[in-house]
Amino acid sequence: MGISRRAFVTSALAAAPAAALVTSVASTSSAAPATRAVGARAVGDVVGRITTGYQGWFAARGDQAPIDGWWHWSANWSQPPSPTNHALMSWPDMREYSNVYPTAFADLGGGGPATVFSSHDDQTVDVHFRWMREYGIDTAALQRFNPNGSEGPTRDDMAEKVRAAAETHGIKYYIMYDVTAWDDMQEEVKADWTAKMRSHIDSPAYAMQDGKPVVGIWGFGFNEPNKTWPPEVCQDVIDWFHAQDIYVMGGVPTHWRTGTQDSRPGFIEVYRSLDMLSPWMVGRLTNLADIEHFYQHVNTPDQAECDEHGMDYQPCVIPGDNSRRHRLHGDFMWRQFYNLTRIGVQGLYISMFDEYNEANQIAKTAETQADIPTDSGFLALDEDGTFCTSDYYLRLTGDGGRMFRGEIPLTEERFTPPGG
Repeated sequence: MGISRRAFVTSALAAAPAAALVTSVASTSSAAPATRAVGARAVGDVVGRITTGYQGWFAARGDQAPIDGWWHWSANWSQPPSPTNHALMSWPDMREYSNVYPTAFADLGGGGPATVFSSHDDQTVDVHFRWMREYGIDTAALQRFNPNGSEGPTRDDMAEKVRAAAETHGIKYYIMYDVTAWDDMQEEVKADWTAKMRSHIDSPAYAMQDGKPVVGIWGFGFNEPNKTWPPEVCQDVIDWFHAQDIYVMGGVPTHWRTGTQDSRPGFIEVYRSLDMLSPWMVGRLTNLADIEHFYQHVNTPDQAECDEHGMDYQPCVIPGDNSRRHRLHGDFMWRQFYNLTRIGVQGLYISMFDEYNEANQIAKTAETQADIPTDSGFLALDEDGTFCTSDYYLRLTGDGGRMFRGEIPLTEERFTPPGG
């Protein structure tokens, strides 16, 4: 079965809420120069840019994918998603997909069949990367879990499809290895890069930073039972990629700097050897007070640590779990854009583009109950009574990206209208 990062994040790891929300300051400052977000560091395809994690891991029976199943739509991939057999927490807006696949859910509230897309369809990937272009996302990090089992051929296909779509739409992309539950990761990651994924750096769309191809590795140092490698194993993999002249981005625990809570102790030198650090935030932030707590006690000292050791800092920005009513019709996400931009971080990582399994997606989503199967129990984007267009979190990401890149003034108050 598939792997979800949420399965290995417990609520105990979330930060203690701040005692009180920090008092608002002036809503708008004077426009800052375009280098605001990166300081003296050179802008590339990840520094000074908005990157989004791209799962690309949905399939359906009949889509010609090698996996031949309802990959990540269902709990049991041999059966279509239904009220008793699904892996979802949110429902996509299906209006722009030409190839759709019927599910075992009831019809939508407004009528019409409940269908889903397949990431294996070229048209789906093309739509997603067109959205990235239209809404100002610079770079996509294609998630690559262990490709040595039954999922491998489909993941290989997805890498080629992402390459084609990125080249078509002028989006940069890079391979991001998620090593969750990858027992023989140390040698198999190297072999996979050498035999398969390295060929992607020939693409004009492949992300480069400081003149080097970018590779992401997500999962080193996490205090979780499916990530038990000692520091020396993780260091060996990083050193190997550096020897290939690769710029290594690391998806690291939230508390990497202190080596506590979600981080194993003894990994600080491993973390410091990365070119860019991106601490994971899904499951850590649930309200505005949490965001202010992390701004003061985690993000700001993280940036100081990165500055001291010459690392680029790329914290996550999350739209919020729509199934748990975290989003506050955009205020939750905008506060992160504002706080991280004023810190002066080197990049922002949107978690995630198409993560309907965890309800943290920014891709187009059902607007109202009219767009959701009547027997699903899912929430739409209007869950708090505020109507939001299906593309609202893409639009919000676009505006947050413009602020981050210094193209518009630093603005505390969200100005992106939910209704379009």
